[in-house]
Order: sequence, then C-alpha cells, then structure tokens
Amino acid sequence: MGKVTGFMEYQRLKEASELPQTRKKHYKEFVMHLSDDEAKIQGARCMDCGIPFCNNGCPVNNIIPDWNDLVYRGNYREALEVLHSTNNFPEFTGRVCPAPCESACTLGINSDPVGIKSIEHFIVDKAWENGWIVPQPAPVKTGKKVAIIGGGPAGLAAAQQLARAGHDVTVFEKNDRVGGLLRYGIPDFKMEKSHIDRRVQQMQAEGVQFRTGVLVGKDFPANITNWSKTTISPEQINKEFDAVVLSGGAEQPRDLPVPGRELKGVHFAMEFLPLQNKVVAGDKVKDQITAAGKHVVVIGGGDTGSDCVGTSNRHGAASVAQFELMPQPPETENKPMVWPYWPTKLRTSSSHEEGCERDWAVATKRLEGKGGKVEKLIAARVEWKDGKMQEVPNSEFEMKADLVLLAMGFVSPVAQVLEAFGVDKDGRGNAKASTDGDGCYQTSAAKVFAAGDMRRGQSLVVWAIREGRQCARAVDEFLMGSSVLPR
Repeated sequence: MGKVTGFMEYQRLKEASELPQTRKKHYKEFVMHLSDDEAKIQGARCMDCGIPFCNNGCPVNNIIPDWNDLVYRGNYREALEVLHSTNNFPEFTGRVCPAPCESACTLGINSDPVGIKSIEHFIVDKAWENGWIVPQPAPVKTGKKVAIIGGGPAGLAAAQQLARAGHDVTVFEKNDRVGGLLRYGIPDFKMEKSHIDRRVQQMQAEGVQFRTGVLVGKDFPANITNWSKTTISPEQINKEFDAVVLSGGAEQPRDLPVPGRELKGVHFAMEFLPLQNKVVAGDKVKDQITAAGKHVVVIGGGDTGSDCVGTSNRHGAASVAQFELMPQPPETENKPMVWPYWPTKLRTSSSHEEGCERDWAVATKRLEGKGGKVEKLIAARVEWKDGKMQEVPNSEFEMKADLVLLAMGFVSPVAQVLEAFGVDKDGRGNAKASTDGDGCYQTSAAKVFAAGDMRRGQSLVVWAIREGRQCARAVDEFLMGSSVLPR
C-alpha cells in the first residue's frame, strides 16, 4: 500500500497547530489539516505489511491501508467512499479520537506509526470543502418507525444508518441541541460544533426527525437541568414506534466522598464544561461557573480533566493543577511488550501544553474553606503495594483551590431511563444487551435495543459510532427479517 519504500523515505509529520500562547485567547479549533502534498507523503508511509493490524485496532474497522493508498495516488473522492463505508462521522474521529489504530500500526513496532488520524482528518475536510458529502435518502421507504433515545454519536450513527435503510427515524434528545457529549462535553477548541450541525442537516435531508429538549422517561433527578421540561413516557414511545434504540451516554459521574465536598466551588466537570460550550454558541448563561482569576485544581487525569484544563486557561485562571490517583506512567511504552494493543504511557495533551501543573499518585483527603466556599485542598501521596493503595507516611500537603473540578470518569447511565423501559441492567448499571448471536443489541424489554455508552459504559466516540452502526443493523434485521446494512 502507498509507496513500497515510502516508510523508509519519509518521516511522520505532525499536523501544524497554532502556538499555545495565542490559541489560549480563543475557542476556535487550532489544528490545521495536512496539505495535499503532505497528505500524499504521509499516505506513502503506509507499508505493504501483509496483515493490517490497524484495521482491528480501529473500533469501526476502518479500511485504513486502502484509503492511505488512495490518498497517496490523489484519488481523494474514492478515499472518502472507503472511509465512509465504515465510519459515518470521520470529521468527529479525525479530531477527537485517540487513534488506537496508530498504536496497532505495524510500522510503529520500530518507528513512528503512520499518521492515520491526520490522513482521516484530511480526507473528510477535503470532501466538505469540495461538496462531496451530500444527503443519501433511501430510494424506498419501509413504513417502519424507529425511536432513537439520545442524540450523541451512537444515536446519530444508528439514526443515519436506519434512515438510509428506509425507516422513519426520530431522534429524541434531552438537551436543546443535538450531539450529546460531542456538543456539551468536548470543548469547541477541540471540535467546533458546526461539524455536528452540518451532519444534522444532512440527516434531516435523509428523513431523520430531531426532537430536542425532550426527556423520555419519568421521575428524573433534580440535577438533570439542561432540558426544557418536556417529557414523553415509554408507553407513548412503544405505542408510536416499531423499535426503540437507547443510545444515551454514561452520564452518572464518579463522585469524591471526602469532607468538604459540599463546599461551593466544587463541581463535576460536566457542570463546568457545557456552560462554556453554550456561551460559545451564543447563549446567555446565568451564573456560569468560571475559572477567571482562580486557583483551579482538576482531579482526574483523563481527557475530560484535560478539557477542564484547557477551558480554565482560556477563562484566565490564576493557576491550573491536575492530578491523578494512579502512578505516573512511563514516558515511552515497551513496544515489544504491548504492540499492537493500546499502550500505557505518559500522554501530554494540547491543553497541558498551554499551561498546567501535573502530578500523579495523589489522593484527596479533604477540602477546606471559609463561609461555605472552598479555599484549599488537602492531599497526600499514595503508593501501590500488593495491588492495594496505601498513603505514604508524612506526605500530606495542601494546595490553593478556589475551584475544584471532578473529572474522575463516569460510572453508569442515568438509571431512570433504563428503569422506565423496564430494561435489565448489568453489574455496572448499564443496559444489559449482548453483541453476539441472535438478538444482538436487544435488551430484556420487547423491541428495545441499546447501544453506545448506555450499553458498554463510558468509552470513546469511535466506539459509540461502531455500536450505533451495529445496532442499526440489528434493528433492521428485527424489523425486516434481514439487512443489507454493514456490521
């Protein structure tokens, strides 16, 4: 694939980006896609490796060597067709996916892997610029109606596939705009929301209906506030639709049960991030949580924590610190030990580059403040012995903390949705549905399916797209007896 000797002749090229000190002043994307010549050279690095482990490393099984070769040869439109054959939304994954495909790249065994993500980014941006991405309405309608509950990447992928199979699809979204965590979790500087909007327009032209500001279910907790108070019962949904797909997110955040948790200024990441996205969208937000002039401590070392760091810096925080309970990972992975699997190694995000004090093996002991407002965080060093975490003696320390953001992951979907439909849950509180054999993606409730984070738990955007596509095929088989949709 590509140029036979390309991997020996060319080096991996990182996409150009705006300098940290200037990009911190705005919320626009700052990573530029490759030029035509750069993309061709990067495509040429793809080896004729025999077994393309990248295909299996990618959750949607992108046919990566094929579109690398097509880009190398300048056949961009055909490359788009190959890319779209496995991925409905490559502009999402080309921006926010951590690229497990690159960890599985054969060239990565003893060199820098092929820049697969940057080539994907190039292909889809080139397609939008040239007007190659157009609606694909079904030529024949089936008369079957499907409800999609949750308008994140899993729900959108399922909706588009089912609409193209000829079904009448309605997406119900509790927020005021479609996109799920793509819309209200990922900051605009990583992915501008116009990418979601134009896909929604495409899907509307394909026949998908979107109903925003609507909760499906009943008896929701008071902390679910980002919706318009309109509810529809599962009974109404089941009466009106022939099949239902539950595709909401794993939105129950992991809490921090320490003294002082109740103090003002301590918030979940998903109380903080969506408000800034709303401001960028032009909404007037009352009582926005802001990091301006504050000493910010982010607890949790993952992507959500990184997003809190980048947003806090753009607010003008006095300082930003982020720490993680686990030990600091090695700077480089042991490739012979882990390839082709996702390696544990130190990862520095673009937000970290913009300014952040990072620390590892730190546990929060308590939060303290005055007048009901947090002022400092008391923590201690920890170490792991025999699989158990232990506090290091005499290691307690304190940090200034005017704003504490909890970004320790998510534990389960909102239980009320699953309970309202009478869906059995697994041991982690997710919808119980198998992906194998007959009835895959089907829950214990009649004609109710589940996909994405609601089924598998907190995961990546690319996994959500995979599950949405596979679930769509299962729904199509359920409704029609067979399906031509790809798995």
